[in-house]
Amino acid sequence: MRSESIRYLIVPGWQGSADEHWQSHWQRSLPNSQRVEQADWLAPQRAEWVAELERSIAAQSTPVILIAHSLGCVTVAHWAASAPPELLRRVRGALLVAPADVERPGCPAALQGFAPIPRQPLPFPSQLVGSDNDSAASATRAIELARNWGADAAILSGAGHINVKSGHQRWEQGFAYLFRLQSQVEQHARRRA
Repeated sequence: MRSESIRYLIVPGWQGSADEHWQSHWQRSLPNSQRVEQADWLAPQRAEWVAELERSIAAQSTPVILIAHSLGCVTVAHWAASAPPELLRRVRGALLVAPADVERPGCPAALQGFAPIPRQPLPFPSQLVGSDNDSAASATRAIELARNWGADAAILSGAGHINVKSGHQRWEQGFAYLFRLQSQVEQHARRRA
């Protein structure tokens, strides 16, 4: 992987990621990173969000690692379930942080169009990071999603929705999960070589 240039695609969730959100901090600090910009952050439409993710991946001339948060994680799963094989091959891995359980009771109406959540394994290495007190997905549900998607799971203690509100502005410790994912990506590439 060190020999090929990797692009980091930041995939925010509902309402986008504000300037002080860790995704914005990572975008400023990771080389070769850019954000998937949705037309409507407040009233997300599944087909539009998935299509924009696909356009963003297709626009890259180099392989990508997806860094998704909340509804962005579910968008990645929907995209992977129907993406063309040549674009799937472009994605080397995905970091899925605080996935939103859009099937949960009391889920905001704006997100319900993203249900049901795809259950098939993602065709690339993935690392899911959840929390034991996230109102958007219980730890049990996050582990279930990770199992469905074939992702390694890490459940943080008391991290909330891993966003600005829960005190995760820069989230420097999150880089450890990105580095862990990149190790998986390298192992995966060696096995395929």
